[in-house]
Parts: sequence; structure tokens; C-alpha cells
Amino acid sequence: MKILKRAILLSLMILGALLSKGQQDPMYTQYIFNLQTINPAYVGYWQTMGVTMLSRHQWVGLNGHPTTQTFSFQTPLRSQNVGIGFNIVLDRVGLEKTLLVNVDYSYQIMLSDNTSLRFGVKGGFTNYSNNLPEYVQSDNEIDLPFQTAVENKLMPNFGFGLFLSSPKYYLSFSLPKILENSYQSNVNNFSTKSQARHFFFAGGMMFDLSDNIKFKPSFMTKAVEGSPFEYDLSANFLLAEKFWIGGMYRSGDAFGAIAQWIFNKSLRLGYAYDFTTTDLRNYQNGVHEIMVSYEFNFAKRIIISPRYF
Repeated sequence: MKILKRAILLSLMILGALLSKGQQDPMYTQYIFNLQTINPAYVGYWQTMGVTMLSRHQWVGLNGHPTTQTFSFQTPLRSQNVGIGFNIVLDRVGLEKTLLVNVDYSYQIMLSDNTSLRFGVKGGFTNYSNNLPEYVQSDNEIDLPFQTAVENKLMPNFGFGLFLSSPKYYLSFSLPKILENSYQSNVNNFSTKSQARHFFFAGGMMFDLSDNIKFKPSFMTKAVEGSPFEYDLSANFLLAEKFWIGGMYRSGDAFGAIAQWIFNKSLRLGYAYDFTTTDLRNYQNGVHEIMVSYEFNFAKRIIISPRYF
């Protein structure tokens, strides 16, 4: 517990000192069940081969509302100290489309019988497009940057992460994109630096309230240069090792409700609904997020303890 307290204090000091560009990476309410999209060190943590699919629809009812589809795969190798995986993320906002494809690798070091530290790296590319001529302009004047589409293909990037875990807690720190790429238009060399570095720090703990009820508080902080510091807080209860239910709060943005059903320790179905607290709450029908994950234990590995993170 001393390691946990010191790591939390040190990380908060580091993140608090950062200047806080608008945050661009997709957000997820159900990040607490799969951190792989932001932290490559998470791959292999499941101890089994597994896939996760997530679909998020934000501010439903608004024309061109943001949507995010994610597919993740991960598996440990035979030594179980090495994990590999990949992510595919398609993010849409209006006419803007961003496709991210990344390969993840992690290596685990056992610090004690129950505590491990994983080091992870990720590498891949982003394909970004924005068909600017299709936007409706407010006046009759010609705006040159909007006369051609912004389109860059196969912009490379890489990142890294750390994941400290035991059966009772976890800490995650990651920087999924290190390079700050620019998206360019062919008109007047118009460009914008649209891949800012995002720093993520997350953690959670498990408490046994009774034989059939467990409690998991968790948090995530996000820091981007030029953008306000953001954090998520969540509290979830596990009932009879079968059903998760809880809620979350995202600073300056939303409250949310989360539920997940666990079938045969392999199939998980999750749903989350966000209640927006901004002025947009009167013009949209909420945020819906559906998640499905499945684990394949082909090697019939003996799982030491249930997976809570």
C-alpha cells in the first residue's frame, strides 16, 4: 500500500504541473473494463486471449454527433510475461473522420507473488480526413481553407505505458501518442497541429463488503497542453461475481450510469449512459455506450484470481 500511495502522490504532482490543446482522443465511460486503447502495458493482463468491441454515440439527436467504434485484441504469449495485441478505432465528428490502428506489446516483471509491473509500447498510424467543402458556411464570402478537403494518410505515431497491478488494485500511466502530427490542406498550405500529446493516469481498488458484494472505486485523469485538466471518478459494485452496477462523474461534462453482465466468466456485456451537464443537455438525447468482450482460454491456463480490472 505504501507503493500505491507514493505512486499516486508522485503522478498527481507531475500531472498537476503540466500545462493543461483541446483534448482529441476518444473518451470512454467504460474504460474501467479495458484500458488497452490508452495503455499498451495493459495487453496480456487478462492472462487469456480476448477481444473487446465498443460503440459510443455521444449527444444523440444532434446532426453529426460524435461516434466512436473500437475493436481491441490481446493475448499473452506462452511465457505469460509477454503480451501482444492491437487496436482499431474509428472516430467521427460531423464530416471529420479519424482512423487509428495500433499494435501493442507489453513485458511483465513480478515485484512479489501478487504484484506485477508491466512495461508497454505501441506503434501504428492515423488516417485523418475532413471534407471541408461540404460544410455550410454562414456567409457568401469564399473561405479558402474550406475549398478543399483535409486528408493525410498513414501518419505514424508511437507511445508507451506502465501498468502496476495486484488482485486488489491497479495503477496505469500512459502517453499513447508521442509525435504531434499536423493535418494539412492543399490550399495556402493551411495546416493544424491536431495530434496533441495526451497524458493518462488511472487507478482503482477492490474492497470486499460481504461474500457476495465487492466495491471498486476508480479514477482517470487526462492532461493535454493548452486544455483544462480533466478527471473521471467512478464507483462500481460487483454482485455475486456476475453483475457490475455503478456510476461515474466526468469533470465539467457529465454524470453516468454503468452496468455490466458477466456470462460464464468469458462473455461480458456492458452498457453506459451519460447525462450531460453542459448547455447541450437541452438539445440532445444523451450519450449511449455499448461494450462486448469475450475471452478465449484455449491453453486452459489456470487463472489465479478473478479479473476485476
